[in-house]
Amino acid sequence: MSSGESQEQKSVVSYRDLVVWQKAMALVSAVYRLTSPFPDTERFGLTSQIQRAAVSIPSNIAEGQGRLATKEFRQFLGVARGSLKELETQLLISIELGYTSHEQAGVCLELANEIGRMINALIRALDRKRAVDSG
Repeated sequence: MSSGESQEQKSVVSYRDLVVWQKAMALVSAVYRLTSPFPDTERFGLTSQIQRAAVSIPSNIAEGQGRLATKEFRQFLGVARGSLKELETQLLISIELGYTSHEQAGVCLELANEIGRMINALIRALDRKRAVDSG
């Protein structure tokens, strides 16, 4: 773990301090902007699914960080990662259906990729912490 990572961990008081949560919130905003011109016929279909998957990501990060146990936080990060993969798939579907272009969805997909890497790094850090705490 680099000194920058340990410094960031020490300064985390709330889920709002987590850069991954902040980026996930930005993704939600980008997803809502992207899906606003989708057809009205998709309001309760793909549009709703995409928006719910996006909202689930920062929500699960926040809920997990609010739990008392590292194991629970890791579990919620796994759920957030699953929602992220669901979102990516749904964005690709929206491109295939012609509701958006690859260029338009690319902003969301790139941000999702970055968030995925950050979630994976946080999971690895929590696994190391659990190993140290139990050892």
